Formats: sequence, C-alpha cells, structure tokens
Amino acid sequence: MKKILGLILAGALLATGLFAQGEGTLNTVASVDLDRYKGKWFEIARYPNKFQKKCVGNTTATYTIESDGDIEVLNECLKKNGKTDRAKGEARIVDESTNAKLEVRFAPAFLSFLPFVWGDYWVIDLADDYSYAVVGDPKREYLWILSRTPELETSVYQGILRRVEEKGFDPGKLVETPQNVEVLKGQVIGE
Repeated sequence: MKKILGLILAGALLATGLFAQGEGTLNTVASVDLDRYKGKWFEIARYPNKFQKKCVGNTTATYTIESDGDIEVLNECLKKNGKTDRAKGEARIVDESTNAKLEVRFAPAFLSFLPFVWGDYWVIDLADDYSYAVVGDPKREYLWILSRTPELETSVYQGILRRVEEKGFDPGKLVETPQNVEVLKGQVIGE
C-alpha cells in the first residue's frame, strides 16, 4: 500500500513539475476585440527564436483586418546591416467565441492547406485599454510582449513577468528588444 501511495505521490509531483516547465493547459484572455487589437505593436521582449535571429531592434508587428475579414500580419525589424527585414503573413481565428486563439502563417498562400505552416498565436494577457498584449503558444516555446508604445513602464512590465510565470513560462528566457536604434557601420546604436 505504501508503494502505491508513493507512486501516486511521485506521479503527482512529476505532473506538477511538468506543468511548471510548460506542459498543461494555457489559458487565454476572455476575449479580444479585433478592431481594437489591429494596428501597430512594438515588441518589448520575446523568447529567442530562429526566425528573428537577424533582428537587432526596432521590431514591430502590424495587424490589418482586410475587407474580406482576413487578417494581414506585417512583421518588421532592423537587421545588423542597417536594412529593415519585412515578413508578411496571414492570421486566422481558431476560437471565434473569444478571438484569443489565432494561427499565423508566413509561408506562401499556396501552402496554407498544410497544417504545419500555421503557428499558434494565443493572446494570454491583454491590457483593458489594449496598451499591451502578451502572445504565446500552448507548448510554451514562443512568447512575445507587445506594446502600443516603444517602452513599457517598469511596474507594468514586472506585472506581466509575474503573470507569464504563473502561466508556466520562464521569464528568464525573455530577451528585451531595443527600440529606436540605428545601425552605423555594423554597430547597433541607441537604447
């Protein structure tokens, strides 16, 4: 009997540990008003990822709702060579009851029928006034903190960090994104 209880306890501890490391349910915000969400967002911080490897700053995302209801995504960032990198994509709503779960694709449109070209884009934290948003995925591999302005107040940022940690993300993995920077002779100058 003690062995069975020990196994149950070990299993419970293992499950708790897995959740803390990013497994388990990820709750989104209750709803997203896409008309208020559209527009330009500045990236404040992100988990490192392969598709933003060349970005050194000035990273933004602009969402446009087209007349047919499609959502266009334009991601831009400054590269070390001083040029702006642009990636245009499309977002689609996965959960129409909340608009908080979307999928985004940057692959060509003719590949859109392939499920693996779509990435989860879940709004997991959002200011009441839409001044900031936090986007992640249920596997907790990706995380972005976005703001309508190039900077967030320290207290607001710290509050976001506490909430993402409660959701199973590791705030220590976040890399802050410099805004209002320039590149001069291969050197990043600015904030």
